[in-house]
Amino acid sequence: MGWVPDNIIEELRGSHQLGIFMRVGTDPPLHLWFGVNDMPIGFDSIDPTGTVYLGGGRLQGIPTLEILVNGTSDSVEFTVTGIDPETGSKMIDSLPPVRGAEVHMGITTLDQYFQPMSSIIPLWCGTASHVGESRPAVQSGQGSSLTLSLAVASGNETRSRPSRSLWSSAHQKAIYPTDKFCDGTARLARGVQPVWPQYD
Repeated sequence: MGWVPDNIIEELRGSHQLGIFMRVGTDPPLHLWFGVNDMPIGFDSIDPTGTVYLGGGRLQGIPTLEILVNGTSDSVEFTVTGIDPETGSKMIDSLPPVRGAEVHMGITTLDQYFQPMSSIIPLWCGTASHVGESRPAVQSGQGSSLTLSLAVASGNETRSRPSRSLWSSAHQKAIYPTDKFCDGTARLARGVQPVWPQYD
């Protein structure tokens, strides 16, 4: 048995129902899954005794989830739309602080009775940054609705811009003493365009 149980892999190879789950580590934690009913289940090693994941409705789309690579962290937004303004206002007022909370995403397959076939398999972890709200303009006679979003950064960065690390000449020469590839990075960081060697 690997990271994903064999029976789940076999189910994924054919026609299957996929359950996508999200856990936000606020106080108290938010447990949400993209379905229509509440489901008792737990993340492996995160909610070992299990809990109830609230149905968040039909999944319209999910952002591309990326991991922290080469010191650059990506940010994604999870959105809930179609909320009436009064309910949305109550939700915003009751939200616990989210900045810095861990966000876990996981999956499992559902059987013919829409019951989970395993515990939630964790696939992605991020760090919550901030909550946003917007209310699109409506035409006369139409009801107003609210869109709530949660910005989440991959890795442990919560900045609005990607965080990039500087690999200096000292770092490079600690591994490869004769390599001069990173000798110009300090000048590059100051905005000076170094002259790169040309190889014939």
